[in-house]
Amino acid sequence: MGTILKLDPLGSWRRTHYSTEITRDMDGEEVTIFGWVRDMRDLGGLIFIVIQDKEGSIQVTVPKGSVDRNVLERAESLKRQYCVGVRGVVRRSDVASGGVEIIPRELRVLSVAKHPLPLDVTGRIPAELSVRLSARVLDLRRPENQAIFRIQHVVLSAMREYFSMNGFLEVFTPKIITAAAEGGATLFPVQYFDRQAFLAQSPQLYKEELTISFEKVYEIATYFRAEPSHTRRHLSEFISVDIEEAFATADDVMKHLEGMTVHVFKAVKNKCEKELKTLNRRLDIPRTPFPRFTYDHVLEELAERGIKLEWGEDIPTQALRTLGELHPGFYFITEWPTASKPFYIKPKDDKPEVCESFDFMYEWVELASGGTRVHDKELRIKRLKDQGLNPKSFEPHLKAFDYGMRPHAGWGLGLSRFM
Repeated sequence: MGTILKLDPLGSWRRTHYSTEITRDMDGEEVTIFGWVRDMRDLGGLIFIVIQDKEGSIQVTVPKGSVDRNVLERAESLKRQYCVGVRGVVRRSDVASGGVEIIPRELRVLSVAKHPLPLDVTGRIPAELSVRLSARVLDLRRPENQAIFRIQHVVLSAMREYFSMNGFLEVFTPKIITAAAEGGATLFPVQYFDRQAFLAQSPQLYKEELTISFEKVYEIATYFRAEPSHTRRHLSEFISVDIEEAFATADDVMKHLEGMTVHVFKAVKNKCEKELKTLNRRLDIPRTPFPRFTYDHVLEELAERGIKLEWGEDIPTQALRTLGELHPGFYFITEWPTASKPFYIKPKDDKPEVCESFDFMYEWVELASGGTRVHDKELRIKRLKDQGLNPKSFEPHLKAFDYGMRPHAGWGLGLSRFM
């Protein structure tokens, strides 16, 4: 096969169709497509080229005896992952995938790929994770990765749709901060001109302040935590989905978690049939309300199975795995010990050692946490001190409590875990 030394220009060419838009009833129509060469076969008299774009793939068939010489030369010089444009005629086919193929009239090579390729995008030859990550641009062309990104797009769109339908305002909070929202242990320090600042680990304090003016807010954004845990469940950089609602309690915002989850599942099931098939996943719409178990109840369940935990202790991974076996699907763990939760979580009025908090679980994985917030300034100062934090470091935030801080509740959900 020859090599094209001079690339073709894009020029005035523009796409007329994506691969999935070309159907059998377009037989005889001229189309222009763009994409990369996913696969190709030279069978002597015919060259079969599979062109992939962001929507799917389509076969281009080059009959050597009846196409323009220039087209044939370019087709013979192609290699996998070359970026190409094809202008040609649609033809029905009982052999090609999708029932159609394109007979090219013109073929432009817009960019080449260096060979040998570090991995096989078709997946026929498996690649180690380290290889895939070092060639991430190629790896993202694999159908499985394409499916994941497309599903995530639908998930985020459905989340925003749910929040909008329920009266939430989308906001964007600062990502360079001077004080921690969750305490200072997991902060990434940055030099902010002549001062020290930190990368935001949560929008918590800002979204609480925003409820004073807007009542119901949400944010979907990237945050940073210097997590010491080296597990698949902990990321230093992650996307968080957060809501905060005035005149609400933990129970109210738990209902929003249920409603949003069902709304997202329905959207993915309706819009991502092809992607779910690619990933070999079946999606069942969960039934609500999701089960709710108190922290005390969970400890009793674990003790009955030989896992004894001290009251107030966090639930370790192995114990969570046991809970996941007992409770497949979504559920909540509620009423945690106050000392185990952040300073902004409200203790119960009749039992202050327990707080109005929850963790939203899927089997053994925590997806979100939230609760009713402390809206009384003096109690919040006390909670800060109880957790060894200096209220002076939070003075700008505490000032908000002087101007009619409303009772409020909210949660934060990790997008990667939810996916």
